[in-house]
Amino acid sequence: MKVVVLREMQPGEARVALKPESVKKLVALKAAVHIERGAGLNAARTDTDYQEAGAEVSSDREALLNTADVLAVVNRPSSQDFARLKRGAIVIGFLRPLDEPAALLPAIDRGITTFSVELIPRITRAQSMDALSSMATVAGYKAVLIGAAHIPRMFPLLMTAAGTVPPARVLVLGAGVAGLQAIATARRLGAVVEGYDVRAAAGEQVKSLGATFLEVDLGGIKTEDAGGYAVELSDEAMNRGRALIAEHAKNADVVITTAQVPGRRAPLLITEEAVNGMKRGSIVIDLAGSTGGNCALSQADVTVERDGVTIIAPTNLPATVPVHASQLYSRNITAFLSPLIKDGQLQVDMNDDVVGPSCVTHNGEIVNQRVAAALNAPIAARQ
Repeated sequence: MKVVVLREMQPGEARVALKPESVKKLVALKAAVHIERGAGLNAARTDTDYQEAGAEVSSDREALLNTADVLAVVNRPSSQDFARLKRGAIVIGFLRPLDEPAALLPAIDRGITTFSVELIPRITRAQSMDALSSMATVAGYKAVLIGAAHIPRMFPLLMTAAGTVPPARVLVLGAGVAGLQAIATARRLGAVVEGYDVRAAAGEQVKSLGATFLEVDLGGIKTEDAGGYAVELSDEAMNRGRALIAEHAKNADVVITTAQVPGRRAPLLITEEAVNGMKRGSIVIDLAGSTGGNCALSQADVTVERDGVTIIAPTNLPATVPVHASQLYSRNITAFLSPLIKDGQLQVDMNDDVVGPSCVTHNGEIVNQRVAAALNAPIAARQ
């Protein structure tokens, strides 16, 4: 079985799907690993590092695609790369099947089996495969550093001969993985932090990190699904939340937003009026920019200025920390693939409670119900 890793071609992407440490593990399982020359350079891994780990390195991208049994990627392959894969090949990576389902049509045409790491279920056995959480951790961390570098003041409380310097105030919206990492990082830097989430259960996690939890009275309505994700709320409930956020954003130096719903537009948390009420020199870092943004003024990968307030919506922060982002992602991919490799051959069981739910296309058909619904297409039984 041949596992292939290519150089990522998306602008600004510096991560690599597998690092040499993971290559060693796959080679030990009798898999043949082939790397496109230069694939790991931005993540501080040379071609020699890969060769010493047991991989073969090649400059022939087309030949690698033509012969791959498994293509491990960070971002979804282009339609041209899909067309170069042989029928029956397997692709695993961030494929964005709920946000851009039509982009996987070339995989259906080629009879390619695709596994999207966004769809890996949140169960105990799959925790080591949870690439979404890995990348959210990196994004939450980096968002705080961006805020600290941007605002015209320091983060920690300082006692100096010239007097006391008060700490910066940080407001984090959403207490998922990215939000909790942002809270933890801001606290480490000495900021006073507030955290907001519609899920009352998130309050204990926020408080455990030394932040104040902002809780809005929603009248006891259901705020999360069985998987622990926030559910879509009524307009009345959302307006209550926005009012609370606007009040606390007035005093914040940094506001970090992290709320996203797979396959849907990100919820609006910060209105234009709320931005108008923020103080000069403050910044909003919107981590939901790729799905419309949590702030009314956000534009994906564009810096917006409004009366001294800066709004940025970076869509790929993990790529700005490529060494550790690649390390975590590589471990996630390896944890997914390793149980499927038996004596150097891939044995895929579509009835497995991790493999099945994460599969999008197989044997020229869509096998994921949510993706089929998005494309208004029939769903095939997993085999």
